[in-house]
Amino acid sequence: MKISSKLSDASVIQELGGRLAHARLERNLTQAALAEQAGVAKRTVERLESGAVATQLSGFLRVCRVLGLLEQLDALVPQAAPGPMAQLKMQGRKRQRAASSKTLPAKTEPWTWGEAA
Repeated sequence: MKISSKLSDASVIQELGGRLAHARLERNLTQAALAEQAGVAKRTVERLESGAVATQLSGFLRVCRVLGLLEQLDALVPQAAPGPMAQLKMQGRKRQRAASSKTLPAKTEPWTWGEAA
């Protein structure tokens, strides 16, 4: 199954778990051996493969590292490269904050000293 934005979170997690199980079996590793090499509990591997939601991301990364899949996660969230104009504007500095959306002030009556008109 291709992972797409149309799938539910549970479906994506199930698919990732199935892919991890397949990768583990391709490398002829038991869940216990994978858990030991990754430094996680066997139950963590079981939960990852079954698609249980309550697993920690660090455990997922450790398992991916042992299975040789960590580098492929780079495609998941690719590093953003600023465009040429942004590079010129930043002059080699790194961006440190997100810009807030600027809203126009609401149209109000002009201010007066309280004199009655």
